[in-house]
Amino acid sequence: MALNDPLGDMLTRIRNAQMRRKTRVLTPGSKLRARVLEVLKAEGYIRDYMTVTHPNGRSEFEIELKYFDGEPVIREIARVSKPGRRVYAGVGNTPRVSNGLGITIISTPKGVMADHDAREQNVGGEVLCTVF
Repeated sequence: MALNDPLGDMLTRIRNAQMRRKTRVLTPGSKLRARVLEVLKAEGYIRDYMTVTHPNGRSEFEIELKYFDGEPVIREIARVSKPGRRVYAGVGNTPRVSNGLGITIISTPKGVMADHDAREQNVGGEVLCTVF
């Protein structure tokens, strides 16, 4: 089956797994997904992720979700830029999530990074998703 929005699929898998209180979730591997997972790990929203390679050459990511006092650390995760409607932001108007308590993940010419890192490096780009 063709998948139009691989990043949106990964975010939905994370959201669904946390609603069911799962500790781990699998998602197909890609470079963009790996970079977004790296940002989520660096910001403390997930514990870790591992790459699982199958004999047929296909790779998957096993994401270890993070909970605090029985509640998911990720309260809300949403895709902003979609295949049908891309959303871009300059360095001066990158969106803030919950007045700076959450993060916006942005794909910039210098790589995928959180909004505060993009402001430090003075770059804008495509707004991939918001996490709170």
